[in-house]
Amino acid sequence: MTNATETLNILIVDDDPAIRESFRDVLEHAGHRVTESSSGEQALETIGAGVHVFDLALLDLGMPGMHGLEVLERVQEKAPDMAVIIVTGEATVQNAHRAGQRGAFDFVEKPPDRQQLLDVVAEAARVTRLRRAEGPAPPVTGAADSPEAMGILGRSPAMEALRESLRRIGPSQGRVLITGENGSGKELVAHAIHAMSRRASGPFVKMNCAAIPKDLVESELFGHERGAFTGAIQARRGRLELAHHGTLFLDEVGDLSQDAQAKLLRAIETGEVERVGGSRTETFDVRVIAATNKDLAAAIEADQFREDLFYRLNVLPVHVPPLRERGADVTLLANHFLQRFCEAEDKAPKTLTDEARAVLEDYHWPGNVRELRNLMERAAVLVEGPVVRGEDLASWLEGSPVKGEAVGLRGEIERRESETIRRALETANWNVTQAAAGLGIDRTNLHRKMRKYGIARR
Repeated sequence: MTNATETLNILIVDDDPAIRESFRDVLEHAGHRVTESSSGEQALETIGAGVHVFDLALLDLGMPGMHGLEVLERVQEKAPDMAVIIVTGEATVQNAHRAGQRGAFDFVEKPPDRQQLLDVVAEAARVTRLRRAEGPAPPVTGAADSPEAMGILGRSPAMEALRESLRRIGPSQGRVLITGENGSGKELVAHAIHAMSRRASGPFVKMNCAAIPKDLVESELFGHERGAFTGAIQARRGRLELAHHGTLFLDEVGDLSQDAQAKLLRAIETGEVERVGGSRTETFDVRVIAATNKDLAAAIEADQFREDLFYRLNVLPVHVPPLRERGADVTLLANHFLQRFCEAEDKAPKTLTDEARAVLEDYHWPGNVRELRNLMERAAVLVEGPVVRGEDLASWLEGSPVKGEAVGLRGEIERRESETIRRALETANWNVTQAAAGLGIDRTNLHRKMRKYGIARR
């Protein structure tokens, strides 16, 4: 039964007033707010007006004027995160397929069973919440999209190689395993692969395997029937079913339990899924893209990850290089993020000084692109005036871990320099300006060297 404590905003689009009334009676009795539209044109005006933020829409296919399938496509443009349920008397396989290809969440016949309708509505609202919680995906316009159009930016050889790999992998149907450190952009790469694939018009469904409690992973992945466990007050489709005709992105797949790994392997091999607590088998057509920051080969050796699942997922491997290996891209990305956040915050454009660029290029970015993005958002909001200076950034990067220690003559020189800097700071009672003057270097340069050697007041 639908959770009565959750009130949904629902749009009903149907030219038949009796049908609209019947849906309104069921939904309002369940505690939901209902808005009616008698045509596709009126529905699009209602959504575009922005008076209501709808959790989902019930859309008729066979209406005079604009056909329901065209309305569906326009709704996807205006409100891409809102789930749409097709409700029609034209219950043909062809219409169901066409609606699914255009992004419909589900397809039910008129007149629907009351409880079935409430269950589908609750599940559709859940999908809308997931989409909104995960934030807007990059725009998807089909196989013509390039990695650059999807935000895969950079001039370094590593990024050129990555983009070339994505151009080959995107249009294929093979499963993909994306490896790379946290914050390096694995999810963005997954979005790009989906956008360049033949499934671009289908759903892109994400599941963060590390963020879901272990006892709920199977329910999230495969779905469950009502009453399957305590708290299962309604049937739910799992992520594999939700991604039908599209792409399922399994982020941090290395965190799946052995039990979940075994069941995922079986589902991938058979193309079938059975909900928790259920006995009915559902088929699905999904391209799986997995990502991990773990060394799965080491996890296999430690009996923490199934070798057979690894080979099922690792058909087309993609490695996203860390930002510290992409020095030529740091300034490019920093300028991109800085201008984007200035626009988003309605602030005048800002520029980076030469010293600021030097600070960014000298830093080793343990948090990768995500850390750089966050730093530029901070600069856009907190730095006053049109210029971001090196000292603005250095103060936010102090105390960060350093790169691996150098060896040989260079290592000896750096150790002596580190000791000299520390003595100067201690003599100046850790006043950076005084220490820099005593060393005969500018304050920004001293901050850079402090970061390089991991020097911080104890």
